[in-house]
Amino acid sequence: MLLIYEKTIFVPPKNFMKLKHYYFFILFLFANLYALAQSGEIRGFVYDKATAEPMGFVTVFIQGTSNGTATDLTGFFSLSKLKPGSYILVIIAMGYDTLSHHFDISDKKVINTSFYITARSRQLKEVSISAEKQKLQTQVEISKITITPKDLKYIPTVGGEPDLIQYLQVLPGVTFSGDQGGQLYIRGGPPIQNKMLLDGMVIYNPFHSIGLFSVYDADIIRSADVYAGGFNSQYGGRVSAVVDVQTREGNKIKPSGKFAVNPFTSKVLLEGPLKAYKEGEATASYILSYKTSYLDKTSKMFYNYADTNGLPYHFDDFYSKISFVAPNGSKTNFFGFNFSDRVNFSTTNYGWNAFGMGGNFSIIPEGSSTLINAVVAYSKYGMDQKEADLKPRFSDISGFNASLNFTYYLGKDDMKYGIEMEGFRTSYKTFSTGNLPVEQYENTSQLAAYMKYKLTAGRVLIEPGVRFNYYASLGNKSIEPRLGLKWNVTSRIRVKAGAGIYSQNLIAAVSDRDVVNLFYGFLSGPDNLPTTFKGKPVKNYLQWSQQGVLGAEIELGKHGLINVEGFWKHYPQLINVNRDKIYDDVPQYFNKPAYLRTDFIVETGNAYGGDISYRYEYKKLYLWAVYSLTFVERTDELRTYFPSFDRRHNVNLVGSYTFGKEKQYTINLRWNLASGFPFTQTQGYYMQIPFGGISTDYTNQNGNLGIHYADYNNGRLPYYHRLDASAEKRITFKNKTKMAIIASATNVYNRENIFYFERVTNRRINQLPIMPSLGINYTF
Repeated sequence: MLLIYEKTIFVPPKNFMKLKHYYFFILFLFANLYALAQSGEIRGFVYDKATAEPMGFVTVFIQGTSNGTATDLTGFFSLSKLKPGSYILVIIAMGYDTLSHHFDISDKKVINTSFYITARSRQLKEVSISAEKQKLQTQVEISKITITPKDLKYIPTVGGEPDLIQYLQVLPGVTFSGDQGGQLYIRGGPPIQNKMLLDGMVIYNPFHSIGLFSVYDADIIRSADVYAGGFNSQYGGRVSAVVDVQTREGNKIKPSGKFAVNPFTSKVLLEGPLKAYKEGEATASYILSYKTSYLDKTSKMFYNYADTNGLPYHFDDFYSKISFVAPNGSKTNFFGFNFSDRVNFSTTNYGWNAFGMGGNFSIIPEGSSTLINAVVAYSKYGMDQKEADLKPRFSDISGFNASLNFTYYLGKDDMKYGIEMEGFRTSYKTFSTGNLPVEQYENTSQLAAYMKYKLTAGRVLIEPGVRFNYYASLGNKSIEPRLGLKWNVTSRIRVKAGAGIYSQNLIAAVSDRDVVNLFYGFLSGPDNLPTTFKGKPVKNYLQWSQQGVLGAEIELGKHGLINVEGFWKHYPQLINVNRDKIYDDVPQYFNKPAYLRTDFIVETGNAYGGDISYRYEYKKLYLWAVYSLTFVERTDELRTYFPSFDRRHNVNLVGSYTFGKEKQYTINLRWNLASGFPFTQTQGYYMQIPFGGISTDYTNQNGNLGIHYADYNNGRLPYYHRLDASAEKRITFKNKTKMAIIASATNVYNRENIFYFERVTNRRINQLPIMPSLGINYTF
């Protein structure tokens, strides 16, 4: 039966008269903040003088005082609440000459300047001031890890090129479903509950069907902030985690690029100036990236032992960006992408396409202590799947997101606030286990405003926040308090905590009965839910979580850091596709329970556990070790069960060592050990005869094969473990161009890790076997 739910984008809030008071209060508060500045401020950006690249994690301080900070990954810093007088600003960075600059500050004066530091010709002893340590002591950042391009180089490459997905897999609390059809689950949250951003634009699926690659080009990533939980109010619309990826600008000095080729993929990267860099002047640059996989063809030649028909994976990723940077550091970016993926199995053809474009800007107003940034973007994602039954499955989502954000600096403290708007359209069609169509077509819009404030009180950092969401199409609203805390017990030991309430509209359209499911559709929160759950009324159409995190950071010596965190995510309401539907939701079946006839059902759930990580980084050696313990459970009207991504134990060990006279050699290793996923066991088979009435002769009627299932997800797959390794040699030519040769192998000792089990043929399908490769790249 066709079920269509159609609404209009930008539906005015029904309770606008009540809701507007919240916004008026926020705007009134924002307007009065500007009256608080009773002192001066020095702020700006720090750049590499030779390349004009922003310098992140650089120490900036006022000589003779304890007033200091570290630049962020864009090179930005701010030192405010400076009393009138004369000051010397000092900038210190590893491998660079120390820079000092004299300033005269008067009341309410804001000095905005860009600084350019010069690389040393000879390395000196280690700088005693650590910008990274200073960041850990002055920022709450609960359950947050920032990934930089340097971090990506520590992971063994697949085919010779690093990829963000390979690093995400080794983070605390992250579970990876496998080499094929790979998806990431973060502390018990499935992909639909994790917000993925690229330069502020929403990306609905950043991972390819072969779980070794993402859509992100590692060579253009500036940073990736991963919030595994407990994030503050600047993020919303998801109830589990956030991955926020920012790309860099193109080369501002000269045209340059990179070519890479290996048996898995090839890549072309081109970048250069549109207006060449001159110190103190505006610049403009471009960057273009294209990568493609031809594994469906090369596997027949190099890896036919994995599958005689070849590995049926192919993808194409294109990304472009144009950047304009003003002399004071204000910048504007325009970007666009086109990603595609295709898989052709013998029984299933699956593929998706994604397109997006947008722009963002950061403005540093003269004479103001406020940093302003904004994003406007549009993206579209569509997938389709055709199986042997020839019944089409498809899911499409398209829409825009826009935000306007303000950061106000108050000495060691700061306040961030902003507004967001999002609108999208979803269309979806599949079939239930009862062979009935499940469809949805819907337009959705939602508005949000948020505010957070970081307060420093001695050794304690307090970061309260609040987020207001209005889901206009559903007529639901939410007020979501957030809180982050950090206590610097000593200079080397810190205790931290975070908590918050989170909501979202999007739900996933997957069948939890499948051990592996490539089809991962997107649905807007449906309004045709059961009216009750466990005897209690269902009051809204949203998904909710309540989160709490408690942890500690312990520095071991100058180069080691231990991070320990325990977490709890309670889901008082989740919405799932009804796998138990056997009746149409029409009047003649209204006497049947709602959980047997509605397309969607309500569930509750919990995810809890803890993780511990150790990082050591000094000169040539990098070590990383992580253990995660996670419990995930869901409860619907009929059962309490473990979802298919409930992985109890997960261990990751990473090592990287660089050696040689010119540090031209690097060896990387990664070993992963993980307990098995839950799955529903097969208890037996029977002949399923379609009865057409009392005249059906079942004694000579041919039926279909029926499967009798055991209790849902009561079985566990075997343990998974795998070793990956890579070795790289770098060559620098006289003309300063570079070449790298990379030998790598995934699944070095050829472990037979299960992918899934074909129930009908009783055949085990494994993950990828050992796959060695040799890659080469040339940078100019």
